[in-house]
Amino acid sequence: MSKCLGCLKEITENNYCSACLRNLFDNNKNIKPILYFDKNEFLKIRTELADRISISGVQDKISLKIENNELIPTEKKGLYILKPVSVNPVPQFTEEIPANEHLTIQIAKQVFKMKTAENGLIHFSDGELAYITKRFDRVNGNKLRQEDFCQLLNETPENSGKKYKYDSSYEEVGKMIHFFLAASKIEVEKFYLQVLFNYVFGNGDAHLKNFSIIESSYGDYILSPAYDLINTSVHFPNETRMALDLFNNFETKSFKINGFYKRIDFVKFAEKLRVKWDRADRFINDFKMKKDMVIELINRSFLKDNAKVRYLGIFEDRLKAIRD
Repeated sequence: MSKCLGCLKEITENNYCSACLRNLFDNNKNIKPILYFDKNEFLKIRTELADRISISGVQDKISLKIENNELIPTEKKGLYILKPVSVNPVPQFTEEIPANEHLTIQIAKQVFKMKTAENGLIHFSDGELAYITKRFDRVNGNKLRQEDFCQLLNETPENSGKKYKYDSSYEEVGKMIHFFLAASKIEVEKFYLQVLFNYVFGNGDAHLKNFSIIESSYGDYILSPAYDLINTSVHFPNETRMALDLFNNFETKSFKINGFYKRIDFVKFAEKLRVKWDRADRFINDFKMKKDMVIELINRSFLKDNAKVRYLGIFEDRLKAIRD
């Protein structure tokens, strides 16, 4: 038996189960599950494409498309983004970055039923694992209109400096959701859950560009599927707990005393976002109720044992914070 590189379920053959072949590769059962190039070749390809592709971020990435049932690098019309282990080491567990991102987004999708970008792991030709995610802004060859919250809030390096992605609050993002989205009552709940999820799972880098709105099939805008979910605290143990403050110019008494967010802060955050109390209470309680499901996925993940221990420890620490 082996583990599906998508959903982590046990399978008897191949690298992906039938459901992941359908969701990640549009049911292409003939897709080659191993890349034809290795990590060194990836770095050469990335250098060649660096001036021609528009994928931003610190982590090394390239765009892929399918040609003759094989995933190949491309400078345009890419359907996938490939992220290997970063060439720039981080303080801890550098080699575990792809498995960490994969696990975190699978927890969001499977346990908390969040709409996420389709994703999985894939082997380089030498066997090394990399993270692969399917672009959700491409439908039938057409690019959907999408804007992240840096664009919506007009946060740029020119007007806000190098840290422009962090120059706001989650409360401000919530206000923009109510302003721009027709179905804001539904979409702001999705946003609330995503912010809470990032906190509980140690994502200290959920900045403005990691949230966006996207054109729906009806021509209006909705919150995009969740993406770039990763437990950054596994790799950066001394980072701040959240990329942005929860509130605009406000702190609860609890935060002033403790210096970190607890349940009362997320209750107040729900109030600011106009999320009904009973809905927010259910979201918060779900993390405790589904703890065993989370632990099961952590244990089934491709993280090494010491990274699993670290990942679980962060989850349990944050779970305690939102329970109190």
